[in-house]
Amino acid sequence: MKGLTALLVAAAIWAAGLLAFAERVERSTPAPEPAVADGVVALTGAGSNERIGAAMELLAEGKARRMLVSGVSREASREDIRVVSRAVRRLYDCCVDLGFDAANTLGNARETQEWARAMRFDSLIVVTADYHMPRAMLELRGAMPDKRLTPYPVSTSVMNAGRWWRTSGAARLMVTEYCKYLAILGREAVLGLGPRNEPAPPKKG
Repeated sequence: MKGLTALLVAAAIWAAGLLAFAERVERSTPAPEPAVADGVVALTGAGSNERIGAAMELLAEGKARRMLVSGVSREASREDIRVVSRAVRRLYDCCVDLGFDAANTLGNARETQEWARAMRFDSLIVVTADYHMPRAMLELRGAMPDKRLTPYPVSTSVMNAGRWWRTSGAARLMVTEYCKYLAILGREAVLGLGPRNEPAPPKKG
């Protein structure tokens, strides 16, 4: 009996967390105008066209000096991405970089970290789908705790965050994203329990 009660309590907590997560996603768009940053990065995935297009608009408006599209399919050409981004060729040719190595959100974080380091950027605007932003920011902040990261979530045709429960596909996507988000929170909590690198004491003499 106690086991069943504990299971029901855990399920209720999980469901309440899912609803809070979904509400957070819904309230995140439209995103406020971001402050000017060194760079803007678009994370590819479901609804990539909207993500890349929104990042390109920020670049064109002078919100950043350079743009990275992270997680580009190796089958896509540079011209394919330009067409998707609806970019003016002059701006695209001078200021847009493509990353082909990332295969998931953790890969996005590592690819973005390497790009920011190579460019010597201290601040980035992060563009991705609204439902993906919470998990993306966890990974990116974990990889770049020293950078100023500004989230810029965008709505995509993949899911209406305000009505996600009305279709099986959208509901499955929201639940899956929530579970992945919890997994990363758990991973970070476990890592936080590990030993910290303490500074070496000063030498005497």
